[in-house]
Amino acid sequence: MTSKLEQFNALQRKNMEAATRLAQMSIENSQRILALQTDLAKSLFQHGVENAKAQAGVRDPKEAAQLVKSYTEETTQQMMAVAQQIAEIGNQARTEITRLVTEQLATGSQDLSGAMQEFFKGLPAQNPQLMEGFQQAITTATAAFEQVAQASAAAMGNASEAVKKAAARKK
Repeated sequence: MTSKLEQFNALQRKNMEAATRLAQMSIENSQRILALQTDLAKSLFQHGVENAKAQAGVRDPKEAAQLVKSYTEETTQQMMAVAQQIAEIGNQARTEITRLVTEQLATGSQDLSGAMQEFFKGLPAQNPQLMEGFQQAITTATAAFEQVAQASAAAMGNASEAVKKAAARKK
């Protein structure tokens, strides 16, 4: 009985380690995005102050319009560059999360299946249909996750490409 308990504890510990890795990755990516946004806000503020000072000294309407146009273009380029960096962070995170979860499902389902087989062997009335149903449920869940991961990868790839194209058009 102790070995079965140890197996379930090991499985639980492995799941907690995977969850901890995912949480740490999420925190790190959030920090990277926050730093990008903070830097952008500082830059836009500084650029806005400089632009306001420049416009205060202008007397020619054409020159004022040119300053506004230049300010708008530079601001748009900065924002698009940061949006592209954020999209890249999202793509990297999605790829890493997909890899971790797929790895966890592959090894976890094998570990869980083995542990459940051992558990069911110890029961007085063995039911082969119960174990078969359990294994089928794991297989179905793994296949469903893989489909969701593929759809997510395609969607994130499309979003990243859209950001890149928009940034290229603004340049």
